[in-house]
Amino acid sequence: MQRILQCGRYDLPLAEDGSRPLVMGILNVTPDSFSDGGRFNLLESALGHAEQMMSDGVDIIDIGAESTRPGVRALPVEEELRRLLPVLYALRDCGKPLSVDTRNPLVMREALMAGADMINDVNGFRSAQAVDAVAEADCGLCIMHMQNDPENMQLAPHYDDVIAEVSGFLQQAVDRLSTAGVARARICVDPGFGFGKNLEHNLQLFKNLRAMKEALGLPMLVGVSRKSMIGQVTGRPVAERMAGSLAAALMAADRGADIIRVHDVAGTVDALKIRHALT
Repeated sequence: MQRILQCGRYDLPLAEDGSRPLVMGILNVTPDSFSDGGRFNLLESALGHAEQMMSDGVDIIDIGAESTRPGVRALPVEEELRRLLPVLYALRDCGKPLSVDTRNPLVMREALMAGADMINDVNGFRSAQAVDAVAEADCGLCIMHMQNDPENMQLAPHYDDVIAEVSGFLQQAVDRLSTAGVARARICVDPGFGFGKNLEHNLQLFKNLRAMKEALGLPMLVGVSRKSMIGQVTGRPVAERMAGSLAAALMAADRGADIIRVHDVAGTVDALKIRHALT
């Protein structure tokens, strides 16, 4: 198992068992994301939030300019770039790796030219254009599984074997990237909680994280912060899911997660520090 993730300007050390996973902080510069849409879509507020996350101990900042909440339609490329690029240019010398959450190959290319260190593709690099956009760069890559597209992914998700099918999808994506010359040291994988999955699918995936990670032989990124699975288990609305999200972050760390993608950086960093101290 690789212990370094090559991520653009940074070589990120990955946790040994019992130590703290990397914390990826979510910076949504959108008016319509499911949890914090509209809070950070102005440049000043976005930069302020990024500065707070850095103060709170974030390891990677993940910038998203297109909402991928269930039912949303694809955003025009021009609008995604209008939201993204000013924030990316303003933060590229902040001292933290910058990830860009996008499924658009043109946005990937523009983001890399603007200084992005990682591309986080919810579409799992399914398109040849996406593979071409990143193959010759030195950025880190996160392959995420999604069944169908955000517009229809939650209408009736179905799997015969969710573990085998998600793992197979991720392995095929790794193979496509490897064939294009992408080093495995640049790649991490994400099962895509909530992206074309119902609660039972999500729970099965979560319980099998370590086995999936070992089978794929790659670092695992887990993103469940404030998602519907937390709400379905706790009965809490989005604004009241921090405690459930922290519990899930700790369980993900116990199951071998190398990177945990969260909204609540300070709480997650503190919880993981306590876990490490008591392990």
